[in-house]
Amino acid sequence: MENKFIVSARKYRPQNFNTVVGQLHITTTLKNAIRNNQLAHAFLFCGPRGVGKTTCARILAKTINCTNQTPEGEACNICNSCVSFDAGTSLNIHELDAASNNSVDDIRSLVEQVRFAPQAGKYKVYIVDEVHMLSASAFNAFLKTLEEPPSYAIFILATTEKHKILPTILSRCQIFDFKRITNNDTVTHLQEIVNKEEIKAEKAALQVIAQKSEGCMRDSLSILDKIVSFTNGTVTYQNTLEHLNILDEDYYFKMLDSMQQQDMAGAMLLFDEINRKGFEGDLVINGFAEFIRNVLVCKDVKSAALLEVVEGMQDKYISVAAKTGVSYLVSALNILNEAEINYKMARNKRLHVELTLIKLNFLQQAIDLSMENGQVVKKKRIDGPVAFRTRSVTPVQIQPAPEKTPEAKLYIEQKPAAVVRPAQNSSPVSQTQTVTTRPVTRTVSLNENGSKKSLLDVLREKAGDKYAIEEVKEAEILTMDRLTECWNEYTIQLEKQLKHSSAGTFKTARLVIENDIRFTITVSALTSQKFVEQERMMLIDHLHTTFNNRAIVFDVLVEASVREDVPVYMRLNSKEKFEHIAKQFPLVKELKERLKLEIDY
Repeated sequence: MENKFIVSARKYRPQNFNTVVGQLHITTTLKNAIRNNQLAHAFLFCGPRGVGKTTCARILAKTINCTNQTPEGEACNICNSCVSFDAGTSLNIHELDAASNNSVDDIRSLVEQVRFAPQAGKYKVYIVDEVHMLSASAFNAFLKTLEEPPSYAIFILATTEKHKILPTILSRCQIFDFKRITNNDTVTHLQEIVNKEEIKAEKAALQVIAQKSEGCMRDSLSILDKIVSFTNGTVTYQNTLEHLNILDEDYYFKMLDSMQQQDMAGAMLLFDEINRKGFEGDLVINGFAEFIRNVLVCKDVKSAALLEVVEGMQDKYISVAAKTGVSYLVSALNILNEAEINYKMARNKRLHVELTLIKLNFLQQAIDLSMENGQVVKKKRIDGPVAFRTRSVTPVQIQPAPEKTPEAKLYIEQKPAAVVRPAQNSSPVSQTQTVTTRPVTRTVSLNENGSKKSLLDVLREKAGDKYAIEEVKEAEILTMDRLTECWNEYTIQLEKQLKHSSAGTFKTARLVIENDIRFTITVSALTSQKFVEQERMMLIDHLHTTFNNRAIVFDVLVEASVREDVPVYMRLNSKEKFEHIAKQFPLVKELKERLKLEIDY
């Protein structure tokens, strides 16, 4: 009979405290407690997945029942208790999976077993894994036994979600927080395993596996098993990247170099090559952001210790960081972060990524334009006239200010007439007055006392001072004529988009202006209200653009006198919909009960 394959996570599971990886603060405390006979009656092991919680619980249970402990507080692995534990036949150690045994009856059965003293050995150890899955009633049934157990009973609870456990349980346990295993510890452990298995593995490949596992030893061992099967016993850096679907960092170095040289065609062709290899756009954005972060980390010697890359890449990162400005890296990180957030909402994913690359390509040019003497000039408000809103006034002519210091003249083109309307909260006026102004010459004093120049001054010096300055448009208030005109324009747009049902609703709707910025839309049926609500965002945008007023809002009302035969699915809430479906199809309800599903209504 052939030997059955055992995965590395089980085959190389630690058998004593000294072989546990990356949890020295836990194992040292437990060994000292065993040596000094200061064991608590209840332990809570919490931390991320795959870091050794259940393993340490089993080692602790095995060690405290060992009849021939070593001076360091380890199990001997020779006595009858250790041999029976390794063989899985020990009667003093009981494991309970709380994920599948989470009811009150399961806990009551466990409490009944606690009453019986061990037949052989000193302690009866109960290991409850995934304890956060217990129901509230099961926790309450467990409280009294956990607080005052018999002298021979020890409980070890393990969980990945400490925040889900009741405070009354936490207060009765000695809590041990497990931490993620570092990449160096993971690589060292993987190197020991490949040496024992006589597998050819490059250290760079093991470092990639450690980074991919994110501090979880079980995941790293599972990944190693898959890659060994995939490569037939030879683990290299390239086939590891191929198997884990990770983009080689050389692509990011080439992309950054193209952007520094403002070679947009090279960057776009490089992205096309990456895309044809099967890498999605979000993976490219996320990977490039992490790459930029690593380059930024290498800008300072103090933070270089945060760099976690494969062996041999550190020098390349440092050399690239020396040639790249901090302002470019920080701005690029900001652009990539916004692109990653908006990626899911983009319809054309490829265009979204390409637009991000175009921004990064011209980013250095924008930074150079805002530089003065090698430093980025910040935006600041200059001393000078500031526009403000006033009430209606009689026509006046503004005279130029007397000259005191050297000045630069700025010519402002104004419209010959502007209509000024009263504010919403201002007192009413009898009629609309017109203010007529003529093109005038105003002077803005430049700062020549040696202080730092503003960004506007720097841009004027570099690009010239011929600017067309336009007057800001005044926000309009709601009037029935303008609102009706805007409403009809949007109705025509709906007809062009072949949304005939929505267009018909808009034609029959009744508009009533409540105040300067609010109006109501009255429709005849609930379905008509749905059509209007579907167009709410686009309609609001159209209104804001037409009136140049972003404060305009509206409400949609249904006439109470009209009775409509509304479809069933529009009248029922989520819970009533499920009950209606279960009544028509009883197998749906039976499936919910058998799988013990909880529906979030």
